[in-house]
Amino acid sequence: MVNQPAPTPLLSVVVPVHGVEAYLHQCLDSVRTDVPADAAGAVEIVAVDDASPDRCGELLRAYAATHPGVRTVHLDRNVGLGPARNAGLDVAVGDYVWFVDSDDWLPPGTIAAVLDRLRAHRPDVLMVDHLRVRDDGRREVDASSHLLRGAPDVVRLADRPGLLRVQHTAWNKVVRREFMTHLELRFHPGWYEDIPFSNPLLIGAERISVLDRVCYLYRQGRQGAITSTRSGRHFDAFAQYDRLFDWVARRYPDERLRGELFTLMINHMLVVVGNDGRLHPHLRRDFFHRVAAHYRRHLPPGGYPRPGGVAGLKHRLVGRDNYLAYAVLRQAHRLAGWLRRPAAAPEPVPSVGPAPVADSPADRDALAGRGTR
Repeated sequence: MVNQPAPTPLLSVVVPVHGVEAYLHQCLDSVRTDVPADAAGAVEIVAVDDASPDRCGELLRAYAATHPGVRTVHLDRNVGLGPARNAGLDVAVGDYVWFVDSDDWLPPGTIAAVLDRLRAHRPDVLMVDHLRVRDDGRREVDASSHLLRGAPDVVRLADRPGLLRVQHTAWNKVVRREFMTHLELRFHPGWYEDIPFSNPLLIGAERISVLDRVCYLYRQGRQGAITSTRSGRHFDAFAQYDRLFDWVARRYPDERLRGELFTLMINHMLVVVGNDGRLHPHLRRDFFHRVAAHYRRHLPPGGYPRPGGVAGLKHRLVGRDNYLAYAVLRQAHRLAGWLRRPAAAPEPVPSVGPAPVADSPADRDALAGRGTR
């Protein structure tokens, strides 16, 4: 009898795990139980125990022992989210890789929809939509989700430049593994590791497919999550943007592209510097001055498409390194928001499945006003 080699999975779902004992089974089950019966060999799960301080390592061993198609990697020391993803990528064998964070989960029907799209289009990158899920169960549309609407079957970034403004995370993209190797992309240590990984995927892709469907549920407000933790490690973002601009200068030296990325960088940094949940007040001034230094370092010689209104004013203040004026503007803007709050109408709860559509410019503006990175 000749043993035939097992077929290569179409999709590897890489799940880095650290300090998420309460959420781990929900995440893994949402992937495993969603695989269609006739596609059991098409999906593998690679879970990476990043030296988790709780019972996650034990739970992973037990889970893999009872569920075929689940493999585990156990690291001897905590390396952080980016290197833990690399460890999973090193053992993944699927044609495509999807990095799913272990405190998030997938809605029913996702895996079948993703597999169908991968088979039909064979893209370099498949982009999917998501909802933000609050502790009280509220589900919110991301501010950038409207940019996914109405895309043709397969596009390039030049055809849909707005895709660069979709939230720059790894988990909203399913990526062809050989394509990642071709672009020499790996995750770097430190926080904001998605910045020099996610953007180059779209820049280098010849074939981008957009699945206009909610395929990911992004948990908000979890204790220990980067976006809700006050820490000096938010300064890691500066090194990550340096890596992004270095990669672009080497691989795709285009002034217009550099200008678009520059705008995204300043917008992102302004979100961080203005967020009380990320920066302690005593760090805000230093962070602002670092943003101004990055403004000078990466400013394109031909300028960039600076936004209008209050956002554009903040850009000008960063360019002048004028923290005092920025602090006054920030306080005035927050006070105005507080005064408007009682009149705000309650937001509807979107349903899971095909993403909600903004039918008019007013609708799109309303969607763009919700959510922060």
